[in-house]
Amino acid sequence: MQVHATDLDDPNTANADLRYSLVDQSPRIPSSKMFQIDDLTGEVSLTKEGASTLNSEVCSLYNLTVMVKDMGGKPTGYFSTGTSKVDVTENTWTALQPVHLQENLPGPYPKAISQAQWSGSQVEYSLEGDFPDMLFYIGKEGVIYLTGPLDREERPEFQIKVFAERPDGRVMAEPLELLVMVGDKNDNKPIFSQTEYHVVITEHATQGTEIIKVQTTDADDPNTEHVNISYKIVSQTPESPEPLFQVNQKSGAIILEAESLEKAASQYTLKLTAVDLGGKEEGLSSSCTIIVDVVDENNKPPVFSINKFGPFHIPEDAKVGLLVTTITASDEDKPSTDGWFVDYTIGSGNEEETFRLLTDRQTNEASLILQKMLDYEHVQEYVLVLSARNVEALVGGVYGPESTATVSIQVENVNEMPILPKSHYEVTVSEEEQAGQILLKIQAIDPDSTIRYSLKGDTKNYFTIDEDTGEIKTVQVLDREEDSTYTMEVVAEDRENASLLSSAVVTVHIQDVNDNTPVLVGDYSWKYLCTPKWEDQALAIASNDNDGPQHSGVLHFALKPDPTIRRNWKLTPINGTHANLSMQTSYLTPEVYMVPIIISDSGSPTKNTHINLPVTVCQCNIRGNCRTAVKELQGMPTVQSAVGILLGTLGVIGFILIIVFAKLSYQKPKPQSISNQDRVPLKSSV
Repeated sequence: MQVHATDLDDPNTANADLRYSLVDQSPRIPSSKMFQIDDLTGEVSLTKEGASTLNSEVCSLYNLTVMVKDMGGKPTGYFSTGTSKVDVTENTWTALQPVHLQENLPGPYPKAISQAQWSGSQVEYSLEGDFPDMLFYIGKEGVIYLTGPLDREERPEFQIKVFAERPDGRVMAEPLELLVMVGDKNDNKPIFSQTEYHVVITEHATQGTEIIKVQTTDADDPNTEHVNISYKIVSQTPESPEPLFQVNQKSGAIILEAESLEKAASQYTLKLTAVDLGGKEEGLSSSCTIIVDVVDENNKPPVFSINKFGPFHIPEDAKVGLLVTTITASDEDKPSTDGWFVDYTIGSGNEEETFRLLTDRQTNEASLILQKMLDYEHVQEYVLVLSARNVEALVGGVYGPESTATVSIQVENVNEMPILPKSHYEVTVSEEEQAGQILLKIQAIDPDSTIRYSLKGDTKNYFTIDEDTGEIKTVQVLDREEDSTYTMEVVAEDRENASLLSSAVVTVHIQDVNDNTPVLVGDYSWKYLCTPKWEDQALAIASNDNDGPQHSGVLHFALKPDPTIRRNWKLTPINGTHANLSMQTSYLTPEVYMVPIIISDSGSPTKNTHINLPVTVCQCNIRGNCRTAVKELQGMPTVQSAVGILLGTLGVIGFILIIVFAKLSYQKPKPQSISNQDRVPLKSSV
């Protein structure tokens, strides 16, 4: 309890600072210190000694004298006393018994399930625990209620704490714990892990072989009969006179009941049920489907109906891909399975892989196909040893002689055309080779008859071929400058049948020999150089060599080794075929000079040409034109003499024409500019 006193003095002063104390306890049994009081709050409680010795049979009523004093309990403070009565009664705040509730209880709700009772002063009750809001609640009298059905599979038990509190919210004592246990009801049926199972068993599986073991789960209490599952096969499709399969009622293992499935169907469908409560009628059930595939085992080897095929006669010129024959080996195993499919192989007689086998999986037949060309001169007869084996390994059997056969093939001789080992021959010959030189020897192959050789396309009759030996020779000396490459065709024909022939291309590459000298190219009679020497004036000359580049290459220009010539003239290379001729000295007398030039090629041995090049030297005006006639070379007609002859011949022409020709005879035509002549411009001089 808590005692409370009031003081009319100012509460903010020591005059109203109250202190509580116990003055007397009556009776003082079994101890004088059964109770204590908090001097500040006035709360009265048992002492440790009082809590251990309090007994209603010893004393059922205590009178406590309580004093309250102001001034913080000082001797000078005012005080007052009062009496509190304490009744000692039996304690009802004791542990609650566990509550057992069946799941899915029928209504109405709420249902009272337990009661907690505080035997002291008035209290307020409350509940705490891990449960949905308002699933449990407690009334004013401490009665605990359930507000709705429970599901054991969702929550098998609840731990609830019950609190007793004073009106101000203070807890009177340690909370009580209530355990609510939910009892199981058979409300869940067994559930298979799969609704449909697929299993495979071989036709020679032994009796008692476990095919599959099904599994079920039941959400009910595992410690009850609710999860005692019993299994049963309720149907088998297709049916059989005797049951082929059996299920273990407890474990769900399905085993083979029949001694053999060799003549059984290829597939069976079983319907299996699982019933709880040990299979009782009131038990809940579910079902599943089990599909059993009976697999045929390869216990029958393939056998040939006959063991010898042929002989087959095939001409040696038969085309690749020819169908020789079709063979079949029968098998009593299930069609279109690996135990029925046959792999055919050629064990011997086909070392060169002349033949191959092509298997048809639809019919299980094999076609013997010619894979390479036949050659009577090489092989006249083939004896092929064939074997038939299943794709799948043979079980409980062996491959005997019936799984082996021979095929005899006779090759017939055919007169074949000659065969040239190459389709294109290439040969290289020097252009200086003499006639009669052997270039190459053609050798064709014809095992049946002799061969005649000939040439086609030799339009210039450069070559000849020996019709017996195939030797190709030159008929005349070749000239690379006329034909650097020569192509013709060699023909090999059967002497007994001219229609049997083959041909090949022969290409002759003629190697170059340095048999041509360089020559000067172009007309230089109308060109001239100015004197005194103009800066950068030059006469560009060109040369050519008909030999190939390995001999002609870069052409070299040089002056005759004469001191006078080399003092007056200079040659400067432009490129491999051109050079500039210019004056070495600053002045030469105007006239026509014969400049000796040597042009050499790059061959080995070197060939060269000696040329006397006429070069006109004249005085030029500021435009670069010759302004005076130069001295002509001896034996060369002058312009004036040529005009005189022309005037004498044309004397009958009118006076006007005479005046025109006379004027032309004394006026030299304006030459083209140096820039148009030589690509190297002459600068104007004053």
